Amino acid sequence: MTTPPLVSPFGGQPPPPPQQQQAQAARDVNTASLCRIGQETVQDIVLRTMEIFQLLRNMQLPNGVTYQPNTHQDRLGKLQEHLRMLSVLFRKLRLVYDKCNENCAGMESIPPEQLIPFVEDDNSKHEDRSASQNRPATEERREILEVNKKLKQKNQQLKQIMDQLRNLIWEINSMLAVRS
Repeated sequence: MTTPPLVSPFGGQPPPPPQQQQAQAARDVNTASLCRIGQETVQDIVLRTMEIFQLLRNMQLPNGVTYQPNTHQDRLGKLQEHLRMLSVLFRKLRLVYDKCNENCAGMESIPPEQLIPFVEDDNSKHEDRSASQNRPATEERREILEVNKKLKQKNQQLKQIMDQLRNLIWEINSMLAVRS
């Protein structure tokens, strides 16, 4: 018995070289992964910026005080290295941002209300409930605004009463001080 010849999954063509496969995988990066990379890049930018400010705080100004040229040059070199790295990180962040926008360009915009999960409902219940709850929600909001307005009025009245009591106590104390 002879075994049948192996059929290549690439339609009779030889498989692409491993470097080409890696390049294709690099192009098909998940948008969520890009966002994670962007978040890490922003964290690196913040960390580098904090280090730059720390270096600047520790540097002495040339105000006539003798300083060690070697130390100054070392700190200046570190500062320049941090600034160069910060520039690289900003370029990386820009690339990630552009790639995310490119990946999301064809996506339709979903209203944020639909992204919030509800505990007891499915989509059909959500649509019915959102339509029926719009009116009670606006009424509830109006009631809350009215209660807040009344509360502010009561607080203002209490403040006036407290001011009157404070003035009365001050007058009583000043009369007692005059008599003694």
